[in-house]
Amino acid sequence: MTETVSGSVGRGGKRATKGLKIKRIHTTPGVHPYDQVRWEHRDVVMTNWRDGSVNFEQRGVEFPDFWSVNAANIVTTKYFRGAVGTPQREASLKQLVDRVVGVYTRTGRENGYFASDEDAEIFDHELKHALIHQIFSFNSPVWFNVGTMSPNQVSACFILSVDDQMESILEWYKEEGVIFKGGSGSGVNLSRIRSSKELLSSGGTASGPVSFMRGADASAGTIKSGGATRRAAKMVVLDVDHPDIEEFIQTKAREEDKIRALRDAGFDMDLGGKDIVSVQYQNANNSVRVSDEFMRAVEAGDPFGLRARLSGEVIEQVDARGLFRSMAQAAWECADPGVQYDDTINDWHTCPETGRITASNPCSEYVHLDNSSCNLASINLLKFLRDDDTFDVPAFVKMTELIITAMDISITFADFPTEKIAETTRAYRQLGIGYANLGALLMATGHAYDSDGGRAAAGAITSLMTGVSYRRSAELAAVVGPYQGYERNAEPHKRVMRKHAAANDTLRPMDALDRPILAEATRQWQECLRLGEKNGYRNAQASLLAPTGTIGLMMDCDTTGIEPDLALVKFKKLVGGGSMQIVNQTIPRALRRLGYQPEQVEAIVEYIGEHGHVMDAPGLRPEHYEVFDCAMGRRAIAPMGHVRMMAATQPFLSGAISKTVNLPESATVEDIEQVYLEGWKLGLKALAVYRDNCKVGQPLSVAGKSSEKAAAKAAVQAPAPAAEPVIQVVEVPRPTRRRLPNQRPSTTTRFTVGGAKGYMTASSYPDDGLGEVFLKMSKQGSTLAGVMDAFSVAISVGLQHGVPLDTFVSKFINMRFEPAGMTDDPDVRMAASVVDYIFRRLALDHLPYEDRAALGVFSAAERAAQQRGEDPAALPEVIIDTAALAQSAPIEEPPVEERPEDRVEDRPAGPAVAEPPAARRNGSARALESHQGRTADAPLCMTCGTKMRPAGSCYVCEGCGSTSGCS
Repeated sequence: MTETVSGSVGRGGKRATKGLKIKRIHTTPGVHPYDQVRWEHRDVVMTNWRDGSVNFEQRGVEFPDFWSVNAANIVTTKYFRGAVGTPQREASLKQLVDRVVGVYTRTGRENGYFASDEDAEIFDHELKHALIHQIFSFNSPVWFNVGTMSPNQVSACFILSVDDQMESILEWYKEEGVIFKGGSGSGVNLSRIRSSKELLSSGGTASGPVSFMRGADASAGTIKSGGATRRAAKMVVLDVDHPDIEEFIQTKAREEDKIRALRDAGFDMDLGGKDIVSVQYQNANNSVRVSDEFMRAVEAGDPFGLRARLSGEVIEQVDARGLFRSMAQAAWECADPGVQYDDTINDWHTCPETGRITASNPCSEYVHLDNSSCNLASINLLKFLRDDDTFDVPAFVKMTELIITAMDISITFADFPTEKIAETTRAYRQLGIGYANLGALLMATGHAYDSDGGRAAAGAITSLMTGVSYRRSAELAAVVGPYQGYERNAEPHKRVMRKHAAANDTLRPMDALDRPILAEATRQWQECLRLGEKNGYRNAQASLLAPTGTIGLMMDCDTTGIEPDLALVKFKKLVGGGSMQIVNQTIPRALRRLGYQPEQVEAIVEYIGEHGHVMDAPGLRPEHYEVFDCAMGRRAIAPMGHVRMMAATQPFLSGAISKTVNLPESATVEDIEQVYLEGWKLGLKALAVYRDNCKVGQPLSVAGKSSEKAAAKAAVQAPAPAAEPVIQVVEVPRPTRRRLPNQRPSTTTRFTVGGAKGYMTASSYPDDGLGEVFLKMSKQGSTLAGVMDAFSVAISVGLQHGVPLDTFVSKFINMRFEPAGMTDDPDVRMAASVVDYIFRRLALDHLPYEDRAALGVFSAAERAAQQRGEDPAALPEVIIDTAALAQSAPIEEPPVEERPEDRVEDRPAGPAVAEPPAARRNGSARALESHQGRTADAPLCMTCGTKMRPAGSCYVCEGCGSTSGCS
């Protein structure tokens, strides 16, 4: 444990005479932590998924030998600083860690955090050991900025404020732009802005907050967070009693209908598509701030008043249940809006005398004062699981102390995007410690995620983490003083501490895993209350649960944040290049923990590798199935299982939880209503839902729903029939078939889509025009081969009956199903399916440029010309020389039987080389798809084309570490 030695107590952040005595956790006196690790050099080469060109290359980078290829690649491409190819470029994890930790240690020395230089050295060594051993990680902005020539922005989360003045609204636009440019996200509550039902002082009608959301959304879509760092992420909140609340609720659902209509009309509406930018409100998460008054009205079926912004008087009465229903309906259609429980949030607020909590960051885990920020760090829980499946409580306590100390130091040297945010953050020093790998920890110890035992362990760990964090904050207050706003908020802050401690007292241990954790948590809360009463607290906020997107990959975590595992089968990158499919390495450990013998474990793991689930696995008892339940798949965790896990940890967090409650496609609006209602009853602070396939761009049932909705609308709008309708028989000329001659010109194209090979022969009429298509899929089984054969006959008959090729192209491009992914065609680098590729290739070969341009199909040369500002139509026509193609075709070597000494996994570690594009796209989401036989609900990464995986309420790319907005 770390000891505190202090003289006079510093106040208002003033420095005291003595600092902290730091004790070692993992390091050895006289030995540098780098010298206790075996290092190796690797090559990192990343290619562009669009055209196969190399877009990043750095050779000879240095990492510990136990770091995965993926973690090393992500750190090299995302976090190393300096121009590639120059001496200033970082080339070793040592340089990166030295750059960051050096600033922390130096600042701690200069500001009196340490009792002696020896304590500073121990702090320095322990921090470096923890980082290189992937025990924890700071959030991404720390790695981006600390120790560089750029401003030392360490915060990932910001909350802004907007008043009912045009100057304030324009300032909001500006502040968001600065934050996005720096690679971070922000949230804002627009409820102070007058509604469209209220008057301006000039006599006109106000435009309302939803109209101002358009400008902010366009700005976020343009900036995209500086391009290289991450896309802009933002949260927009509106109070449930705002008169424009119904318009706000329908905002994104209405735009989703627009996306469907444009897509069906042939526009490119996929993520990153050239036409998606015409749709509004797509760069923000929307949430409704609901009050206890509103939720009670929903339960009782009472009316609810919407209030004017300036006077506070009720200007409209609405049915509370109807409004609640519209929220659930919109979320059912497009996953927005989420809900934030206002009274619960403010009941746990440590600084109510300064102001209410009105908003959150984009992922809803940081909730505190307006114009404030929070820097995050997350602990890798699996690192504390001993070989005997017990939790290393003493090491966890010491590591939490170390991290909180470092995070508080960072506020001292940090830079902020605006002066208002700087003032608030330095005055209240909000921190956000959290964890990752909870799902893997529970599985490894034989606990089902949705079980009393799993929730007891999660609650105990969270309580211990926050109790130690605030106890350390009280110790820091004795050394360098409490936060500046503490004196005016002392009583409410101590009240919240007592609420945390009381919640801890309600926990009951379930087994040997959580019993010692809970015992230590109880002791830590008692010490926290004692020291807080004496010293105050250094930090207004200490803990939350972030999505841990990129940093989760950096730490080689199997699961992110509080999430369960996504799938039981994953793809692992190999040091020698390529990738291999593996069963989650937590599963064998879990099976051994459950009492299975080695031969049983081997058989079960082999079964899971083949099927992707545990149902009917040989020798696996049905009562153990639940241990291996995942977020998706054959045995997906029930929606309320996610809600109950959040409820088990929420009372022990200063902030909230970034997590999405996943619902199956078959879920109803009533199911979403129930989730929102139970979230309020269980004491959550925020909640977001996602119904499988509710967004455009997902493969299932969208077209059917659109056509059904259109048919229903037409039925409603159709005029009533006349009493005696006049029946007229109109004879429509039928098309006649124009057969091809026995000898006709044709071109055969060999293609590969997502690793699946095929051949397409396209025959034309001698005069002009495509008339026949033959398709052959290699090694795809009799069913798919037969379906593709029948499909090609149907297309050929249609062409011969006069159906224009561009009609087929408009209908079949962008169709999504497996196999899908990278192709070997330089003109069509990515295909959503084999059918998508086929009709893009046919369009390129047989349609003029003008027709293809209207369909959004361009060759590689035409795309390059567009980027150069040239007219693609002016490019010379390409004549296919079939003889030259035959002469230049590469000779394929016959397959060589694999020898044991040739296996990649048995070779000694060597440099990592570039992987085939298809292999690079593999990830846990892809593994899940391969076993489900359907496409998972996740977008493709805009950087490398990998299928992304959920991380909290956002997505993270396992290929390159890019996220959709979270650290």
